[in-house]
Amino acid sequence: MQQSQRGVFLTLEGGEGLGKSTAVKFIQQYLQQAQIDFITTREPGGTPVAEQIRQLLLNPNVAEEITPVTELLLMFASRSQHIVNLILPALAAGKWVICDRFVDASYAYQGGGRGFDTQQIKQLDDWIVGELRPQVTILLDAPPQLGMARAKNRSMHDRIEQEKLDFFERVRTAYLVRAKGEPDRFKIIDATKPLAAVQAEIKMIMDNIVGQYNEK
Repeated sequence: MQQSQRGVFLTLEGGEGLGKSTAVKFIQQYLQQAQIDFITTREPGGTPVAEQIRQLLLNPNVAEEITPVTELLLMFASRSQHIVNLILPALAAGKWVICDRFVDASYAYQGGGRGFDTQQIKQLDDWIVGELRPQVTILLDAPPQLGMARAKNRSMHDRIEQEKLDFFERVRTAYLVRAKGEPDRFKIIDATKPLAAVQAEIKMIMDNIVGQYNEK
């Protein structure tokens, strides 16, 4: 899949309960104040069909066990719909796309968490995602114990959120490996810091992206 892009593609990654939703809202407010045309979306999901796949993937009461292979393939099926029908058209129209998780999550959750060989994931990545890559990925990082403690306040945990601590420790490790491999794209933020400090770092990142965008 070839990338046709005029807008800016920014993704947020991280484990459970680390404040991605709050960060997305902060970025929305930032872009609104800057009068930048944007959309926000999420994975799995983002389009009607992809959201239906999301419901299947995350339903904790699914009648049949979802195998790891099925989980991986459904994630990329959802992503295919998302890329073709939402992300690429928005970028081609010059809009900014802010996405809560993208392909890095598959390397972290299905690769690190489920134990898939990264080469298996890369084959799907090359086929479904192709050359499309975020200009910037904000990785909210903290020990998974913290995220799980925060997530306890949620009314119901989805199928993946119900995994045990060691699963999320592997997810965190995989994210950090990804970030180390692409230091120019990844911006790691310590999610153990107070909200004001996290948002200050996000603002610095956004200021830098907007500055580079305006120079073009």
